[in-house]
Amino acid sequence: VSFEHAQGYAIVQALIDRGVIGDYREPGILRFGFTPLYTRFVEVWDAVQALLEILQSEAWKEPRYQVRHKVT
Repeated sequence: VSFEHAQGYAIVQALIDRGVIGDYREPGILRFGFTPLYTRFVEVWDAVQALLEILQSEAWKEPRYQVRHKVT
């Protein structure tokens, strides 16, 4: 599942900080891989809730999430 957002990198970093592991690709693509064999509905729900909270609160604007690392 992929989403595009101008601040995608910072959003992925904020998600990782909350235990949701995604991947970032230019230009602004947030990528998530769900393995249906062992990913439970509640885990997807929790990931979406974390994403929603980050977007609504604009937590991705925190300076620590703006620092670019070589690997996301």
